[in-house]
Amino acid sequence: METGDEDAVSIRAIADAVGVTPPSIYLHFADKEELMLAVCDDRFQAIDRVMTAVASTATSPLDEVCKRGAAYIRFGLDNPEAYRILMMATGRLMSPDKVTEWAALQHMIEAVQRCMDAGSIRDGDAFMVTLGLWSAVHGITSLMISKPNFPWPPLEDVIAHVLHASVYGLV
Repeated sequence: METGDEDAVSIRAIADAVGVTPPSIYLHFADKEELMLAVCDDRFQAIDRVMTAVASTATSPLDEVCKRGAAYIRFGLDNPEAYRILMMATGRLMSPDKVTEWAALQHMIEAVQRCMDAGSIRDGDAFMVTLGLWSAVHGITSLMISKPNFPWPPLEDVIAHVLHASVYGLV
């Protein structure tokens, strides 16, 4: 996360940072890619924990979807280097066959389905609707990280607008 570039990371640098010898890392991980995948998996779990904690305060299924989206944006902005590696890199650290196993995505799909079941948003394919919502929150998060000098309105206003336009457009 410190380098912002997975290619700039070496087993030797990791070993030095944690105070062990490089060979000792191979007792736990087969190679650098396996170690990086484990770190990314931990960060994906962290996103899910944050989104789930915030969602637990929701007052309705629609409020839950909004809270999850807002938590996703805040997590990305609070952890820009991790977000850049997880969500804005070439994708080597998140294989396509694992995307549907990502807990935060699954929990959002379930929240969207609860909205549909409650009649809060129009019925449809919960996965497709979630992809649309993800596109919106990922888009604004990525823009805010990659363009920090842009004259952004206050964060809460940006979050409210993106979620209102995305979520309430489904009502």
